[in-house]
Amino acid sequence: MFAVTGITGNVGGEVARTLLAANRTVRAVVRDSGKGASWAECGCELAVADINNAQALAAAYQGTEGVFVMVPSSFDPAPGFPEARAIAGTLRRALESARPGRVVYLSTIGAQVARTNLLSQHTIIEEALRQITVPITFLRPGWFMENSSWDVPGARDRGIVQSFLQPLDKPVPMVATADIGRVAAELLQESWSGPRVVELEGLRRVTPNQIAATFADLLGRPVKTESVPRDIWEALFRSQGMANPLPRIRMLDGFNEGWIEFEAGESGSRKGRVTIDTVLKGLLTRDSK
Repeated sequence: MFAVTGITGNVGGEVARTLLAANRTVRAVVRDSGKGASWAECGCELAVADINNAQALAAAYQGTEGVFVMVPSSFDPAPGFPEARAIAGTLRRALESARPGRVVYLSTIGAQVARTNLLSQHTIIEEALRQITVPITFLRPGWFMENSSWDVPGARDRGIVQSFLQPLDKPVPMVATADIGRVAAELLQESWSGPRVVELEGLRRVTPNQIAATFADLLGRPVKTESVPRDIWEALFRSQGMANPLPRIRMLDGFNEGWIEFEAGESGSRKGRVTIDTVLKGLLTRDSK
């Protein structure tokens, strides 16, 4: 039995599908039993637990061979990341209580970086979970290719992709969520001891200009990339409702300046299978529906 949190999302769903295809039994960990109905129909056992409830999480993880753990994304954390610190403590208590056979935690590229930025939330959680006495893998994927879903309207309607990733010809380590979920499921079925790190990206790094060119090929009309000027980021993010945009800005700086990178570098990362062409085609197809 493998417990999967985040099963209603892209990554968690792929973890579950990969495990089910391998004839492994799956326990779907959901916040609302209604959201797990479709997974129950697929043969999954349901467990209701919130990421902030250590007792419920421990019950959901109890008696499992492995657990996939991912936490909700927070793009506007409070100063000092109190939300991540609370989740870190909750997960540590739950996993130590349940003691599953092994754990795969979905972390991020750059979790080892000392400079504070949006991804520091995972640095905090990794530090807490390294103290558990259960074998744990920190899966650190690159920039999600599916982040380009925000670019679909501009590419489709105006022929423009506005990019915070700069320079526009700088290759960025990216990966598809399908690859993240598949690799996480494969790791769950391995044996190891203690903590370990696995870094994951696609077969080739992708530039913002290549994203625009791929949209152009798929749409059959010109699409160009435009840089969003660095000096307007804070005002722009605040106008969109963010109260604390600095961590997000520092994350973007990290990618653009190169200090957010895999700990083992490009040569040391595991490579996925899904290309940016496939992901963007899927995003456009979904948008058309």
